[in-house]
Amino acid sequence: MSRIVYVNGDYLPEEEARVSVFDRGFLFADGVYEVTSVLGGKLIDFDGHAARLQRSLDELDMRRPVEMEELLAIHRELVARNDIVDGLVYLQVTRGAAADRDFAYPDQEVAPTLVLFTQSKPGLADSPAAKVGIKVISIADERWGRRDIKTVQLLYPSMGKMMAKAAGADDAWMVEDGSVTEGTSNNAYIVKGGKIMTRGLSNDILHGITRAAVLRLAREAQMEVEERPFTIDEAQAAEEAFVTSASTFVMPVVEIDGAPVGNGAPGPVAARLREIYLEESRKAAI
Repeated sequence: MSRIVYVNGDYLPEEEARVSVFDRGFLFADGVYEVTSVLGGKLIDFDGHAARLQRSLDELDMRRPVEMEELLAIHRELVARNDIVDGLVYLQVTRGAAADRDFAYPDQEVAPTLVLFTQSKPGLADSPAAKVGIKVISIADERWGRRDIKTVQLLYPSMGKMMAKAAGADDAWMVEDGSVTEGTSNNAYIVKGGKIMTRGLSNDILHGITRAAVLRLAREAQMEVEERPFTIDEAQAAEEAFVTSASTFVMPVVEIDGAPVGNGAPGPVAARLREIYLEESRKAAI
């Protein structure tokens, strides 16, 4: 049976899903998105993703297509219809389809486009990569300046993923003015002197929902956290490195630009944070 997706009020087989060729998400990347993990058939940190979605919409002066209670119901319905035990729910809102292509925003009467679909990922929390860690390379950060808005402008991060693949690595960390901003689809961290370090929030990075939860849990566990930029050299000399995201949770980084981090294996801080995050997230899932 084909996957059931949601498009502007309708639940449809994916083969029947359609949006207009004039949709501004297609023409201008004029849209925002969220990805919510599902573990055991329940949504992880939905409230955080809903709050960030509203912030992104507000920053772009974009209408909210439905109330948040309805959005939660749509998520749950898709999880049920597609029998998702472990996986992801992808949500995208665009400014909608105007009568023709125009750089200027259409009138507010134009309805936004709302699309959601699921991805089944059995064993999502038991990724083999978490046991061995991932390898990253560094690349220049050449994205636009408002990375705090979770837009669908993902071409450069996609290019970064391909650069990493070509180099035999798993991902890329982006560097601007000598310091790491973030990974192509995750926030970046190092552990130095037992202290967790990660770049502070600003327009330079995405305000990660998993990031916020992990840092809160780290502090509750009496781990020391410092929010400041760090360089690739610092990261290569660190005791540990890791990334966080909604789909990978806490993922150890064991090599940066060919140099091993620490002893070249996942470290205890990342392992403990992953354990705590998954345990607490499952308790709070809805």
